[in-house]
Amino acid sequence: MGDPVGKRVRRHWLKRTGQTVVMMSLVSGLVAFVGNGKQVELTVEGRTSTVQTYGGTVEEILAKAEVPLGPHDDVVPARTAEVPDGAAIEVHRAQEIDLILDGVRSTHPTTVRTVDDLLAELGLARTAAVSLPRATELSTVDSAITVRTQKRVTLTVGGASSVHTTSAVWLPELLAEAGITLGAEDRVSIPASAAVIDGLGVKITRITSRATRTLTEPIAFERVETEDPGLPRGERKITVAGVDGERTSVYAVRLEDGREVSRRLLSRKVRREPVPEQISVGTRPAAKPRPEAAPAKEAGRPAGEPAPQGNVWAALAECESGGNWSINSGNGYYGGLQFSRSSWLGAGGGKYAPLPHLASPAEQIATAEVLKGSGGWGHWPSCASKLGLR
Repeated sequence: MGDPVGKRVRRHWLKRTGQTVVMMSLVSGLVAFVGNGKQVELTVEGRTSTVQTYGGTVEEILAKAEVPLGPHDDVVPARTAEVPDGAAIEVHRAQEIDLILDGVRSTHPTTVRTVDDLLAELGLARTAAVSLPRATELSTVDSAITVRTQKRVTLTVGGASSVHTTSAVWLPELLAEAGITLGAEDRVSIPASAAVIDGLGVKITRITSRATRTLTEPIAFERVETEDPGLPRGERKITVAGVDGERTSVYAVRLEDGREVSRRLLSRKVRREPVPEQISVGTRPAAKPRPEAAPAKEAGRPAGEPAPQGNVWAALAECESGGNWSINSGNGYYGGLQFSRSSWLGAGGGKYAPLPHLASPAEQIATAEVLKGSGGWGHWPSCASKLGLR
C-alpha cells in the first residue's frame, strides 16, 4: 500500500502546474490581442469618429464598425485595401438621382455633390440645357432633373435642305421650333413619334393631289388616199393639205415637291376639228416607150451645142434621176430634176405640192423654168455640163 499523504501532495502539485500553464496562455493571448489592435479615423458622410479595430482590410473594418456599404457607395481607400494603424477611411454614400435625359427617364446613382458635377460625370457638354441651376446641391434635390442635349439635324423640306441646332426631344417639337407646318398629305421620312438624336436627317415631301392643269393639245390629222387614173402609176399628189386639230384637256395632277408624278383626265373639249390630208395615188399604166430615131445632126450646129429646148428637160431628168419624176431617195433631193426643198419652195413649187416628187413632171418643169431664170443652168452643174448646156 502506498503512502496516502504522498499521493495527495503529487495531485496538488500537478493541479497548480496546469493552472499556471492556462493562465500564462491567457495572458500571452491577451498581450497578442492588444498588440494587434488598430486605431482608425472613420468619416461617413462628413461625420468623423475614431474606432478601435482589429480588422485587416477596409471592408472588414467597416463591417466590424457596423457601417454597411451600398453597391455604389464610394470608399477611400478601396474596399480591399489593407489598413494600417492610424489610417483614415472615408465613406461617401451614393444618392439615387431621378434623371430625364433627352426624354428618357432613369435612376442614376452618384456620389458627386452638385448638378454641374453630375453633368460632368455623365460626360454631357456644357451646352446641355438643365432644369436646375448647375450649382444646386444634389442632397437638396427631391424631384427629377431634366437634361436636354444639343443636336445637329438636317431638314429637307420640299427638296431644299438646311441644318439646325436644337435641344428638341421629339420630332413634333423640332418641326414647331423650325416653323414647319405639315400639310394633310405631306410625307415624313420618319415616324412622328421619333426621338431627335444628333445627326438625324428628316425629309418632308410636300404633296398636292387637288391641283388641276389645263393643256392645249394637237389632234393629228388623218391621211386619206384616193386612186387617180389620171396620174401615172406610183405617182402621189396631195390635193388637200392636212391640218392638225386642237383640243383642251383638263387633268387632276399629283405633285410631289412641285413636280408632277401622275395625272388623271377630268374633261376634254375639241376646239378645232382636224382637216384630213387628201392624197391622189396614180393608177395609170406607164406608156410603152417608142423607139427613138437617132437625132440628125443639124447643119451648122457645132458639137456640144445645147440640145433643142423641147427635149432638154427630159434629157436633164434622165441624167439627174434616171428619168424618175417621183423619186425620193432620202438624200435631200426630190423628183426628176432633183430639187432641194428650199429651191423648190423658192421657185414657187409649193403651189403644186409640198415636195417636188409629189408634183407632176409638167409642174416640175414649170418650176424648173422659174429656177433657171434666176440662175441659169448652174442649178444643175454636173448634168448641164454633160449635156453641153453650160
